[in-house]
Amino acid sequence: MAFPTAVNSQITDSVSQVNTKVLGDAPAVATGNFMIATSQALSNAAHNATVGQQNNAITAQAALVQGVNTLYCVDTKATSKGVTMIYR
Repeated sequence: MAFPTAVNSQITDSVSQVNTKVLGDAPAVATGNFMIATSQALSNAAHNATVGQQNNAITAQAALVQGVNTLYCVDTKATSKGVTMIYR
């Protein structure tokens, strides 16, 4: 029992127990907050990686289309005639 006060000892014991409980819960709460923050950071990293892959695929497809368009735009008849004239 604590030293005598004007407050009922049951009340002081109850407050002391609640304070002890709060101090005991603090590490668990801190660990939970840390786990949540870490999981959110990892989720953001995975999402950013996915978006980056999608953007790379779009860029690669655009480059492929441009390359194919360039090949189709080459005048093969004029090119073959020029090559023939060079090698005659």
